[in-house]
Amino acid sequence: MNLIIGVIFLGCVLCLFTLFTNKAPNGGKAMGALANAAIASFLVEAFHKYVGGDLFGLTFLGKLGEAAGGLGGVAAAGLVALAMGVSPVYAFVIAVACGNMDLLPGFVAGYIMSFGMKWMEEKVPDGLDLIAAIIVVAPLTRLIAMGTTPLVDATLVQIGNIIKESTTSSPILMGIVLGGIVTVVATAPLSSMALTALLGLTGTPMAIGALAVFASSFMNYVFFKRMKFGDCKTTISVAIEPLSQADIVTANPIPVYVTNFVGGAISGVIIAMFGLVNDATGTATPIAGFMVMFGFNHPGTVLLVAGMCAVSSAICGYVGSLAFKNYPIMTKDELQHGAMPKKVKRYYALKRKYAESLA
Repeated sequence: MNLIIGVIFLGCVLCLFTLFTNKAPNGGKAMGALANAAIASFLVEAFHKYVGGDLFGLTFLGKLGEAAGGLGGVAAAGLVALAMGVSPVYAFVIAVACGNMDLLPGFVAGYIMSFGMKWMEEKVPDGLDLIAAIIVVAPLTRLIAMGTTPLVDATLVQIGNIIKESTTSSPILMGIVLGGIVTVVATAPLSSMALTALLGLTGTPMAIGALAVFASSFMNYVFFKRMKFGDCKTTISVAIEPLSQADIVTANPIPVYVTNFVGGAISGVIIAMFGLVNDATGTATPIAGFMVMFGFNHPGTVLLVAGMCAVSSAICGYVGSLAFKNYPIMTKDELQHGAMPKKVKRYYALKRKYAESLA
């Protein structure tokens, strides 16, 4: 029952994130800023605290990582405000008001107050807008972040706890579900780093997210190369960072998402069977996700599991290219030159031919 509840809630969260990204004013820019905030805070923390500090015993790097990890709210509020078009000085007024706050409360406060700050910049005379930012915007930002924190703890954090508990009782099944979902999210306009950070995943669930996304690089390289979505540069880019080719992914969601879900699910099962852990939340990214694993597990086991996941994912990419070889895809060049109507016509022509063959 906990597993079912966790999956349902996780699906609801993904739907809400997708709705916000596509429908909210500047939602795509805001979600991109949220992912960048996770990089600026949690990724720095993961490398320096858990690898440099814990693994190599360098106290300076450990303290650096710990400091960066505590600034998630500041990074989210500031980067979101900048992405929304707020002037840098006022963006940092919003950011510092979220000191000692978590990532999502800072994100919510930064997003909401960006509209108010932009309005003040346009309507309030020069000089007075700075006073208004200090007297009005900073306290309101802090209040919104503080008011959002209990809601986050009662929803997203609770979902993360359910997922972690379910992994203990049903590791294989959760490996399939979580590995598949996180890998798909890594290729979607959402961010796997942001999702895992917001849910506060640690332990085996975070290990599944980190290594499954790492292995997806090999899968997407093979899949994109054989499907001919773009040139060599496009193929290498999607292997390094799937979000860099979000336009191709959103134009070809079915083949990309299906292939990634299957590959991620297989990787999730492998990781769950070996019981790897990762206590650096938000590290579901190809390169950093792999590196951080050495801070919590035996190096030989990490290399073995990472190799198995990479090989199985590459095979999934090859099989996926065979399964979708006749699927009407949209290439990078066609997207850039507006050739979508031609592909749509081809798609419906194939459907008509299939219908005629059945008749």
